[in-house]
Amino acid sequence: MNHPAIIDPFSAEDHDHCDCIQAALSRAAEVCRRRGARLTAQRQQVLELIWGQHKPIGAYEILEAMQATGIKAAPPTVYRALDFLLAQGLAHRIESRNAFTGCCTPEIRHNGQFLVCSECGTVAELADEGLSEHVREKAERLGFEARHQTIEVSGICPRCRDAADG
Repeated sequence: MNHPAIIDPFSAEDHDHCDCIQAALSRAAEVCRRRGARLTAQRQQVLELIWGQHKPIGAYEILEAMQATGIKAAPPTVYRALDFLLAQGLAHRIESRNAFTGCCTPEIRHNGQFLVCSECGTVAELADEGLSEHVREKAERLGFEARHQTIEVSGICPRCRDAADG
């Protein structure tokens, strides 16, 4: 039986976010190097902004953050960077939020399954290939060729649930 792996759990209170961002940027650089893809300074900055928090961030929020640091960027610049990050598996698009989140395992191509907290907006990523295969099989039985899957589950994260109970 295929058990799901929790790729990116809901972060603990004592989570070292700076360490998390640096690890993600290092993984991204290595993945791009191995694939012969160029992780430009601008693409890296967009990825760093995505990793700046553990909740999805929209393209215009990224644009505003870049402009706040004095970088003259336009929407097409951000969207091109996002397209690159998505294509390389360095980020995922959270469809329900029209926003983006970092991928903890960009070296492994996978479908996204996300738990999205409707209270605080944080995201946890799962990797359950059995679930992905089940969806593919069901689609095939209907004559449908599934090319991309993103599953999003909305609910309450442990921290928000504890806050509501306490």
